[in-house]
Amino acid sequence: MKFYKIFMVLLLSLALTLAGSGCVSQGEGAEEGKNIEAGVDNQVSNIRANPVTPWNPEPTEPVIDPTAYIHSQASVIGDVTIGASVMVSPMASVRSDEGMPIFVGDESNIQDGVVLHALETIDEEGEPVEKNQVEVDGEIYAVYVGERVSLAHQSQVHGPAYVGNDTFIGMQALVFKANVGNNCVLEPTSAAIGVTIPDGRYIPAGTVVTSQAEADRLPEVTDDYAYRHTNEGVVYVNVNLAEGYNA
Repeated sequence: MKFYKIFMVLLLSLALTLAGSGCVSQGEGAEEGKNIEAGVDNQVSNIRANPVTPWNPEPTEPVIDPTAYIHSQASVIGDVTIGASVMVSPMASVRSDEGMPIFVGDESNIQDGVVLHALETIDEEGEPVEKNQVEVDGEIYAVYVGERVSLAHQSQVHGPAYVGNDTFIGMQALVFKANVGNNCVLEPTSAAIGVTIPDGRYIPAGTVVTSQAEADRLPEVTDDYAYRHTNEGVVYVNVNLAEGYNA
């Protein structure tokens, strides 16, 4: 019984310590252009610069629009740009510490458990690894996510990767070494690996597309397609959630 009481005291002490080391979310004293609350150690913040590594000697802090909302249980690290009215939900990870930079456009949403990460874009000699980069309007990225994109629960976009505007990436779907066009749908548990998905196409649930021939044969998003307007509704909900959480 004595041992039990000691154990409970230690457990309570640990819980109080952890509670006192809270993370930072948008709307908690965040300044424009960054999301780090004054007085909070950058090393323990959920939003912080990347570590210094052989391939990246310079730490870079995320740049986050003040109208975006980053949940305190989400992680945003390194050379990341997050646009206006973006909603980043609990347990999401946007980690630009290996491949960089990562870009997320206005009114997109990064839902619970989503991962954005990328393969190394600069080698140890400081030279670019071009095969791990994507180019958009003359700029180089590891991961580029356009405007009004929904990244649904537990999906992954792993660079090099590009996702065009108004595209829906379904639950547990994967984009890796791939370009996904505008107005596309990746249904839940589908994947695009090493291919370019043309604008206005969808990948049926559970389908893994690994050749360009398969990608070119994908069905088109037509007026009678069941999920044609799904992304519009999801974007609407998440833009309003970001505004509501920031209120």
